[in-house]
Amino acid sequence: MPDDPEIDKRVLRAELRERRRNMTAHERELATEGVTARLEELIGTTGAESISCYLSMPAEPNTRPFVNWAEAHGLRVLFPVTREDGLLDWTVGEEDSETLGLHGTPEAVGELLGPMAINDVDLIVVPAAAVDAAGTRLGWGRGYFDKTLGSMGKCPPVYAVVFDSEFVEDLPREVHDQPVNGIVTPTRIIAF
Repeated sequence: MPDDPEIDKRVLRAELRERRRNMTAHERELATEGVTARLEELIGTTGAESISCYLSMPAEPNTRPFVNWAEAHGLRVLFPVTREDGLLDWTVGEEDSETLGLHGTPEAVGELLGPMAINDVDLIVVPAAAVDAAGTRLGWGRGYFDKTLGSMGKCPPVYAVVFDSEFVEDLPREVHDQPVNGIVTPTRIIAF
């Protein structure tokens, strides 16, 4: 029986979710400190002045300390907002509050700028379940970021944030999967 990438992905996502759930609060805290420091380094090396970054779920490396740092340093930060049509809208989150989006993901509250707003950023930071050595990103299965990245004419560098153990040798890949340019983990930045 041939491999079915969709089934392989589903199994992998379940394993990764479970592994994330089993992390201790201390491990998560250290990971947050590391990811924040690496993301700050990435801004320094790319010189980005405008970025897009998601608000993390409880089991993900926490992006909020980085976002606070970025805004405090004058960077324009766009946050993704899920839409019914499968596209992402964007906001700068000027209301400084959060709500839960369509699929229970945390989203910033503010004026919606439309799906094209992403075209103006210098760097895109995306969530991932895992990333492999070829830059294949395993997302959580809804396809929002793949659709967004696939529709961009000129895409700036895209970095996925993962825990160290989620940088793997090889992942199943489908035609619509958009690769990333690099990853940020608590201990390193890897550009592909």
